[in-house]
Amino acid sequence: MSPVTAQPAPPDAVQRFGAATLLVERYAGWLSGPGVERGIIGPREAGRIWPRHLLNCAVLEKHLPASSSVCDLGSGAGLPGVVLALLRSDCRFVLLEPLLRRATFLEEVVADLGLGDVTVLRARAEDYASERPAHDVVVARAVAPLDRLAGWAFPLLRPGGVLLAQKGSAAADELADAAPVLDRWGAVDREVMVSGEGDNVTHIVRTARPAEDA
Repeated sequence: MSPVTAQPAPPDAVQRFGAATLLVERYAGWLSGPGVERGIIGPREAGRIWPRHLLNCAVLEKHLPASSSVCDLGSGAGLPGVVLALLRSDCRFVLLEPLLRRATFLEEVVADLGLGDVTVLRARAEDYASERPAHDVVVARAVAPLDRLAGWAFPLLRPGGVLLAQKGSAAADELADAAPVLDRWGAVDREVMVSGEGDNVTHIVRTARPAEDA
């Protein structure tokens, strides 16, 4: 593996990440270096790490409750989980990833960046659900259509917990198609939010598991 070389942040990223910028630059180096070499991300993505991935994921940060427990479902290269962990040291994160090479990559990244409140777990969502986790938030980006994603995510949430799924421009259609699965869970607060601008605009499907007394 080639040495990891930090990738300098553009001005808008420095403004967005603030005190976390140096660590995010280091993470950008992991993505554009070993991440590409190992096939974790595609080679075409190396030149657009900041707008398409890092800044794009950062828009979720404002939707995380204080001191919450967050599961990044199908974490892959750590997007959005690692980005959010770098921004929100008050939260605890589980990066859930079933594939060995991706989980190994994530373990190395987490160790290198010194992310003490981040756990990498190599498991499928269905198997992790058997441990009865109770996360406040499940986040996911480019994992699966919402109907399937919801079926994996809702068992990982505590009552009242929230699913935040980053989607493309067809997010509203996915939300409509997922209605039967969401109905089975009694999902509430179903909405599509649009955050960011330009290259880092993202559609976020937000829905929640009902509270115990609902």
